[in-house]
Amino acid sequence: MRVAKVCAAVLLLGSSAANAESGMASYYRGVGRSGEMTCAHRSRAFGSLVRVSYRGHSIQCRVNDRGPFVRGRIIDVSTSAARALGIVRAGVVMVSID
Repeated sequence: MRVAKVCAAVLLLGSSAANAESGMASYYRGVGRSGEMTCAHRSRAFGSLVRVSYRGHSIQCRVNDRGPFVRGRIIDVSTSAARALGIVRAGVVMVSID
């Protein structure tokens, strides 16, 4: 019984880690709905929520577009999401997403 619980926990942790990514993020200056935090990702399903973390700040944003189309970047976030993360001045930063 104990072995089954441990295996289930490992499987849950493994599936969560399989969706985790880290890499460069940028933001776009598009106008969205009143401060809605959205993002563009190459493969995540439209409407899915993604947690983006940068230097102790973490936000949830909704995937509503495809991109980024710049080599080396894994996600583009909306201006409101960039403000919440504190990346507006830097422009391009290393983040982790899951």
